[in-house]
Amino acid sequence: MSILYDNTTLAVAKILGDGKRKRTRAFTELQSHYLFTDRFGRPGKGNDKGKVEGLVGYARRNWMVPKPVAADFDALNAMLLARSLEHHGDVLRGHHQTIGERLAADLAIFRPLPAAPFEPCDKRPGRVSSLSLVRYRCNDYSVPTQFGHREVLVKGFVDEVVIAHGNEVIARHPRSYDSADFVFDPLHYLALLEQKTGALDQAAPLQGWQLPDVFAELRRLLEARMDKRGRREFVQVLRLLEVFPLAPVTAAIRDAIERGAIAFDAIKHLTLCRIERRPPRLDLSAYPFLPGAEVKTTAAADYMALLGEAA
Repeated sequence: MSILYDNTTLAVAKILGDGKRKRTRAFTELQSHYLFTDRFGRPGKGNDKGKVEGLVGYARRNWMVPKPVAADFDALNAMLLARSLEHHGDVLRGHHQTIGERLAADLAIFRPLPAAPFEPCDKRPGRVSSLSLVRYRCNDYSVPTQFGHREVLVKGFVDEVVIAHGNEVIARHPRSYDSADFVFDPLHYLALLEQKTGALDQAAPLQGWQLPDVFAELRRLLEARMDKRGRREFVQVLRLLEVFPLAPVTAAIRDAIERGAIAFDAIKHLTLCRIERRPPRLDLSAYPFLPGAEVKTTAAADYMALLGEAA
């Protein structure tokens, strides 16, 4: 298979003449992954790729007018795919088959895709700073504090930045296109804050972290009951979000407050019970086979009865 390209700097590092090009490392990786032959048009000669220019205009008129609005790139791609599929039943001038039928015929003679997908990203080495930050293109991205001063690999995608240490992905962030920006994940700093709870209110990574109101209520109850130890227990509850989704932890906190079981251990137990779909042991009504005990309020008349029996 051969693909015609413009002399974009993403693919061409240098034009050598006689139709030869020095390809960029990223483009060479793409070509070796999917095994295709490239062809490049002459600089400034749009007529070399008239069909490409025509298809760009066709896509713009049919799919980009009016300008599409989407929440993110995934939503935009899904929207464009849906619009393109709407044309699979069309028959273009000069053809007898529909676009969908012609696509199926082309796919039948293509090689199967590689088992592993290609990562279309910019890869750069990095080092974690003492503040647990990694710099990529003039912006800083957080990683868990246990990776401080480690060597990492930064992968810059169009919409996200992925940071890996060895074979382990240790952080994912939405990509920022600002300059001198700080992109934090509050979860990366909770292990440190558990040891230094005095910084809980001033920690920059936690500023703007939107949590349900029940978290603030839990913190108030814990600190009123246990003071500094209650603050540490609150951080331990926050650390449940390192492992579990927000929804079950939030529901477990509400359940714990209703039961009066204001403690980290109880909230962790209730969270696990919700995820594993089993009844919590905090509620004895879920175990009707256990013998019940009824304790009555002691009355003075009961003692008088005992004295009467002794007489």
